Amino acid sequence: MYLCAILVTKFINIMIIGIPKEIMPGEARVSATPETVKKFVADGAKVLVEKDAGIGSFFSNEAYKEAGATIINSAKEVFEKSDLILKVKEPQFNNEFNAHEVDMMHEGQYLVTFLHPAAPANHDMIRSLAKKGVIGLTLEGVPRISRAQNMDGLTSMSTCAGYKGILMAANALPKFIPQMFTAVGMLPPSTVLVVGVGVGGLQALATAKRLGAVTHAVDIRPAAMEQATSLGAKVFDLGVPAELAIGEGGYAKYLPKEWLAKEREKLNEILPQMDIVFLSALVPGRVAPILITEDMVKRMKPGSVIIDISIDQGGNCEITPPGKTEVKHGVTICGIKNIPGMIPTSSTHMFAHNVYSFVKNMMKDGKVVIDRSDEIISSTLVTIQNEIVHAGTREAMNI
Repeated sequence: MYLCAILVTKFINIMIIGIPKEIMPGEARVSATPETVKKFVADGAKVLVEKDAGIGSFFSNEAYKEAGATIINSAKEVFEKSDLILKVKEPQFNNEFNAHEVDMMHEGQYLVTFLHPAAPANHDMIRSLAKKGVIGLTLEGVPRISRAQNMDGLTSMSTCAGYKGILMAANALPKFIPQMFTAVGMLPPSTVLVVGVGVGGLQALATAKRLGAVTHAVDIRPAAMEQATSLGAKVFDLGVPAELAIGEGGYAKYLPKEWLAKEREKLNEILPQMDIVFLSALVPGRVAPILITEDMVKRMKPGSVIIDISIDQGGNCEITPPGKTEVKHGVTICGIKNIPGMIPTSSTHMFAHNVYSFVKNMMKDGKVVIDRSDEIISSTLVTIQNEIVHAGTREAMNI
């Protein structure tokens, strides 16, 4: 009898982790690979993987089974049975069940994903999470500190977006990227401007350089400009004082309105010279600053291209179409939200390891512990105890 009691207690304490299939159109990534599932199982967790969740990233159901996962046919069942849900994208409306993924969740459940909670398009979803009693943690809030480097999904996905975004721009551009010497004469190389030289911007510069473009960069942080120069880019000084530009962890600060206006004035002078403009200016936990207005787009070259990878947080261009690519005023503007999902095997490998490290940091004796004195937890926690606690989200919602 005593032995049975011990076994039951041990069973009850097992953490059940759910991996649903992503349902955003075109999203091929998944939040765990067979490799990270094996690690979770070794740590004492039970892992439920929705059938075919990894197919888009070329990870088979059989591979997950071999790693120790249980394959579940229904997304609804994964949500119902799991203590912790791991996702790539924020909760979406599930057409199969005619219900939002938030509605499939339950009080006290943990959710780890990119929530992008400050973006206005996600505010209703965040309110629903709080009302439901879900403890939501958003990975783009992971602070830039040494012990969190292996949890930094934003950096990993920015690397993918910088690389793939430039390739998409090259496909959309109606001209050659490199300088071409032909029988009818020389064709000059295309010009590329990267706005926001973080990880994604640096990868964009490197990729554009490899393709033969003449590269340019702007950023309000001096250190970022030095890195851009090291990659061969011509940099434009926006003249923003360092104390206004540099925030905690080296991230950019959200500029006062008057300085944002000055930044737009400088960009307005540069944009007509560019064939490709890559936008990746983000402020952690905040809506992305609008750096290019519709009037500025009108001054750009016919046939030029804007790739706005900041769209998940609202976008850096005023008229970027969320989730789509459209031609406006003769300029192709890409607001695709899941560019890393276009190279799903590499991006899933990186993201899944980020998620595993993040969850591992929260686990104590086989359970999730929300230690709000931990900088990583406090920076990523969005909803808890039916409240929205994320500072940037509260500001965006005027709470």
